[in-house]
Amino acid sequence: MILILGTLILSLIVASVAAWGALALWYQTRRSTRTHQHRSMWTVLAALWGVFSLACVGAFWRGHLEAGVILFVLAYGLLLVWWRSLRPSNHRDWTGDVAQTVGGKIDGNVVTLDKVRDFLWRSNDDYTPRWITQSYDLARLRSLDMIVSSWALPSIAHMLISFGFGENEYVVFSVEIRRQKDQVFSEIGGFFKEFELVVIAAQERDIVRLRTNVRREETYLFRMSFEPAVMRALFLAYVAEANALVREPRFYHTITRNCTTVLYRMLKRIVRRLPFSYRVLLSGYMPEYFYGIGYLDQRHPLEELRAFGYVSERGRIADQSPTYSADIRRGIPPL
Repeated sequence: MILILGTLILSLIVASVAAWGALALWYQTRRSTRTHQHRSMWTVLAALWGVFSLACVGAFWRGHLEAGVILFVLAYGLLLVWWRSLRPSNHRDWTGDVAQTVGGKIDGNVVTLDKVRDFLWRSNDDYTPRWITQSYDLARLRSLDMIVSSWALPSIAHMLISFGFGENEYVVFSVEIRRQKDQVFSEIGGFFKEFELVVIAAQERDIVRLRTNVRREETYLFRMSFEPAVMRALFLAYVAEANALVREPRFYHTITRNCTTVLYRMLKRIVRRLPFSYRVLLSGYMPEYFYGIGYLDQRHPLEELRAFGYVSERGRIADQSPTYSADIRRGIPPL
């Protein structure tokens, strides 16, 4: 009985590890932009790994426990060597919206950002690309807003951070996947090195309008009550993160390296006593997280702030207005 139970537990462990390996190989099939034959190779390897793992489990139950374990451990070791050999790159055939990555230069209070995105979007695939160089005087930094955009489950959203330097002078930072031209976003793929990470800096009329007018997502804007020194430090942290990715690319990870966890780590270095919460991992609940620790307007209940900050309709009405940023903030109480 003890032997049967031990074999069952070992089989479950091997099955779990085998499933991880098969998914890792399969998502490299999706990642590849090479020939059809190259993609087929990864598919075959994933299938062979699955068959081999099943054969090892079968060996356990046929009385060849030691041989099955040794073979599986050796094969898994080779898989791990391959996994660790995968390297992110800045040089792939990217989609147009992430074809460039922002970089910044700091001269006293003035930060000059190169490759700020300022696209005119007509649809997800039809746009006029425009990358600009823009300078921002941190002495004029007045506001920091969180923009949350969801498209399916309320617990899953994308988060943008917008820095305001005047009524219509804003720059938005967005931590995103860097997708190749034939790739489709997958939350599961984000666990398996399918995508690189990118920091995008963009005009609000580009990146917010894309979500409200083109993708028709549910989009909310929340004013954040940080001290000026914290806002300045966070702006510089985004610039440092972007510059680091230019020098050394990294993979996106669905949980540990995404739009919210990257922000959390940056803020943690600035605001030392920043509590962790499951809401940091479930990006759609970031408004609840920041409200709970006092960084959203405490004069109103969160649901009122959500109603004030619903910018989807205002964004669709403002569309390409030169006062787009002011237009989408109408009705949101100032701090």
